[in-house]
Amino acid sequence: MAVALTIGLLAGLEREWAHKETGVRTFAIVSLLGMITSLLSPAFTIAAFGGVLLLAAFTNIRTLMADKSAEITTSVALMLTFYLGVLVGYGHLFTPVAAAIVMTLLLSLKSELTSFTGVLLRSEIRSAVLVALIGFVIYPILPNRYIDPWKLLNPRSAWAIVVVLALIGFGNYLLLRLYGSRGLYITAVLGGAVNSTATIAQLADLSMSSGGVFISRTVPFVLLANLAMFLRNLVIVALFAPAAAPFCSLPLLTMAGACTVIAFFRRTPTETMSKEIPLPSPVSFKSVLFFAVFFLAIETASTVAKRFVGQAGYLIIGFIGGLISSASTTAAAASVFTKGETNAKVTAVAVTLASVASVIVNLPIVFRRAHDAAVIRRLTIDTAIIIALGSASVALVLL
Repeated sequence: MAVALTIGLLAGLEREWAHKETGVRTFAIVSLLGMITSLLSPAFTIAAFGGVLLLAAFTNIRTLMADKSAEITTSVALMLTFYLGVLVGYGHLFTPVAAAIVMTLLLSLKSELTSFTGVLLRSEIRSAVLVALIGFVIYPILPNRYIDPWKLLNPRSAWAIVVVLALIGFGNYLLLRLYGSRGLYITAVLGGAVNSTATIAQLADLSMSSGGVFISRTVPFVLLANLAMFLRNLVIVALFAPAAAPFCSLPLLTMAGACTVIAFFRRTPTETMSKEIPLPSPVSFKSVLFFAVFFLAIETASTVAKRFVGQAGYLIIGFIGGLISSASTTAAAASVFTKGETNAKVTAVAVTLASVASVIVNLPIVFRRAHDAAVIRRLTIDTAIIIALGSASVALVLL
């Protein structure tokens, strides 16, 4: 009875706070009603739910006659509260309490959810649907075994990595859409976690198109985007090859720390800038297909190179892959490690090389856009320092 009352009071207090006619007492009593009828018989439960439906219908009719909008959300919450009380009567505790908390949270976040959906683009809604498609429809039907005699391709294992990469990219993209307008420094970090190369290109174009106003901030932008890329790659390793994460953490965190310190000293203490940069969503049919094809190509090439050429060939593939996509290359290196094709130390070297390659490929992008000798010189020196520290960290790992 105490649990049923708590569930009803929780949702009812929120509805009372929102100035709804159906408030705390009604919700508490409906929850108690569900709990009591569950102790009698299913027939009593069905009859009582019919009474709750009539109550909800009467409330909506009265609000419509008063020229107000229908209380659809409150009505559904009331019906759910009844069934949560029924679950409590059947002896369940965790499920109804957790559901009541989630329901109350959704009710209280009306303004935030409304403002968020108001700025959503059609492409972003399609991206969310595509994430559900590739994760809950395609993944379960893929075979969970090697389909080739050389044991190179396990469709379900490979697709799981593609799904996680898409989720990471989409999550970072949503953060960029929500918080990127608070300043270009935040945009550089969030955009770098989505796609560091595209972010740096956009920010470099912005620096040039501003008539020199933002040109001095090009170096901090690049460093912060690289910082996010290093941390994202470390997260990927921790997800797919946790045993190799301690070995990868030293070089990646060292380079991330160097980016943070140098960006702090290179910052320009002027007014806060806010401008949205147009990054495409990382979850589209084209991007997912690119993730899948490129990941499989890098994973297969790395495995073959390791088997027939040795560690040197495996590391060369890692560096070349990092020039195109450090995230996919890092995931491929982690996958090769989990298959037992290489050890944790070599994986750390491969991941570091992929990350360094991503840093190096950003230099010509900035050079083509920022026609400022001082900016180019500072960025070259900073990049050399970061690579040197990463190399020294890898040497420590190997030793």
